[in-house]
Amino acid sequence: MTVDYIHQFLFGYYPYICLTVFVIGSILRYDRDQYTWKADSSQLLRKKGMRIGSNLFHIGIILLFFGDLVGLLTPQAVYHHFMDAGTKQMMAMIAGGIFGAFCFIGMTMLLYRRLFDPRIRATSKSSDILILLVLYVQLILGLITIPYSAQHLDGSSMIALGHWAQYIVTFRSGAADFIIHEALVFKLHLVLGVTIFLIFPFTRMVHVFSGITAPFKYLARSGYQIVRKR
Repeated sequence: MTVDYIHQFLFGYYPYICLTVFVIGSILRYDRDQYTWKADSSQLLRKKGMRIGSNLFHIGIILLFFGDLVGLLTPQAVYHHFMDAGTKQMMAMIAGGIFGAFCFIGMTMLLYRRLFDPRIRATSKSSDILILLVLYVQLILGLITIPYSAQHLDGSSMIALGHWAQYIVTFRSGAADFIIHEALVFKLHLVLGVTIFLIFPFTRMVHVFSGITAPFKYLARSGYQIVRKR
């Protein structure tokens, strides 16, 4: 098995495997195991550090996710009317550093509670710890990419990564070729990123969907809830 074949598999085929499992697995879990579709919050066990850690984590990770999503999937033809690739990359580095710091502090607090608080550790599933560790490593890899990006501020890496993501989501061949010369830390970040989609349906992360759909279900409700008086 050659290095080129491994590269083509990881960045040309593996993302589709992960996204397929993500979609089908999420649908099957919702259909078959709705009682497991929850966040399993540990706040009732111990509140100390929960509010600050959870808020920093969620604010940071949501902004990072949508920032990466918009940054990677926006074609160069769209944003070049307002800024060049170098400026866009600089903005991504600054925003990623700020939001990444929020997320890192929050996740460190949550991970510490999960691992070292006896009550929380006793009620934690292996998948709870696994997903926190995976997200933690992914966040650290993302922060490490910042100094690598700073070594070439012409935006070339931003363009290459963007082309890769855009080719993947539009089902075009040759996506892996765009990032073949990028630094290893970028490649590790991408591989672990799509792997998160692979394991998503089997973890508590599915509650993200509830947060997205709940407001729409509330607005579309058929009537008011009837509460009887005693």
